[in-house]
Amino acid sequence: MLFHAIMFYFFSGLLIVASIGVIVSRNPVHAAMFLVLAFFQSAVLWIMAEAEFLGIVLVLVYVGAVMVLFLFVVMMLDINVEVVRKGLTRYAPLGIAVSLLMAFEMVQLIWLRSQLDDGPLLFRSYPEGYSNTKALGSVLYTEHVYAFEIAAVILLLAIVAAITLTMRKRPGVKVQNIAEQVAVRSEDRLRVIKMKSEKKL
Repeated sequence: MLFHAIMFYFFSGLLIVASIGVIVSRNPVHAAMFLVLAFFQSAVLWIMAEAEFLGIVLVLVYVGAVMVLFLFVVMMLDINVEVVRKGLTRYAPLGIAVSLLMAFEMVQLIWLRSQLDDGPLLFRSYPEGYSNTKALGSVLYTEHVYAFEIAAVILLLAIVAAITLTMRKRPGVKVQNIAEQVAVRSEDRLRVIKMKSEKKL
């Protein structure tokens, strides 16, 4: 139990450090790499809480797919880092307020869980043959099926929005139009000028 608690606090500390790195990194690519580390540490915590399915899904979906999408968008948008730095101090109070609210909620949740009769969620022992994947699926597709469908639609819209942002037209870029090249006529490109011959003096 002591080793389990030590590992939990160790991975939680790494998660906090990675989250801070996402915020304070000046390079968007470095921030994305810190976000990958934060996702991985969150997956480790899920696995320690005996929610293996959620941990593996977090690694496969977020680290393997969503972060690739983030990096793709960052590379294609040519983000002006100087403009981002100027706006950071303007939104800092709002970000700090939201962070404190989230931290307060997490502390309240952990405290309420610790007051249960069967102990905290992280150190709770489950009966033999218990499958968290089956329990998650039964709850997800019965009680929360509409929320699941709404989340799927939101993710689809996010994918479409990311593709739309990368397909914007940039000034000064020459684009090849195959239809115009095929439909060209010689009369449109070649002009014959008739003029009198000049006499030598």
